[in-house]
Amino acid sequence: MMVSLSFEARIRVAGLRHLQSQHDELEAQFIEEKKALEAKYQKLYQPLYTKRFEIVNGLEEVGGDVSTELAGIKEDQATKEKGVPGFWLAAMKTHEVLAAEIEEQDEGALKFINDIKWSRLQNPEGFKLEFYFNPNPYFKNSVLTKTYHVIGESDPILSQSIGTEIEWYPGKCLTKKVTVKKKPRMGSRIAKTITTINKCESFFTFFAPPRIPENEDGRDDDASLVVTVR
Repeated sequence: MMVSLSFEARIRVAGLRHLQSQHDELEAQFIEEKKALEAKYQKLYQPLYTKRFEIVNGLEEVGGDVSTELAGIKEDQATKEKGVPGFWLAAMKTHEVLAAEIEEQDEGALKFINDIKWSRLQNPEGFKLEFYFNPNPYFKNSVLTKTYHVIGESDPILSQSIGTEIEWYPGKCLTKKVTVKKKPRMGSRIAKTITTINKCESFFTFFAPPRIPENEDGRDDDASLVVTVR
């Protein structure tokens, strides 16, 4: 294209390239300042998150500025129950995207969540979600983690997602359905037992993401998958 342009037009294109490089420098500066600002406010948020954890899990009561009267609860309705049972399940069900992923059979396990945390990663770039659970009859893990690695700053593209392997207790796996059938044997009174295991819809499949195929350059071939970070 440049060959077909006049000398004057090529000079103008060079000027435009210089403007773009200046823009790129400003954008890089903006991204760095944005990261610093985000880190600053993450520290400011932390005491609030800690307080939330304590109230939800019955370790601390709400301060004097919030009374049963303000909450619309009469004193005689108050109970000795600690914390807020099922808080995180209720919160997740009010989130449009998460609510669509939660199946009825998941709710019993999700009631054991005591905290959810988000944190940014630097090397490689990305972020991490951590779901903390109280001891429960479904699995051994106390924390289930989902980690996202992304490429790019202003328009991040997912390059890898890593989830925790869930250690289910026998017969408690929510991501698989076990069907047992008895098939009569020809000429025998003893029936043959056939066990079938099929995958089923569950929020907990979130922690077993499919592998993202990579090309020879180590980048995702499907660049259309864009991740928005907070």
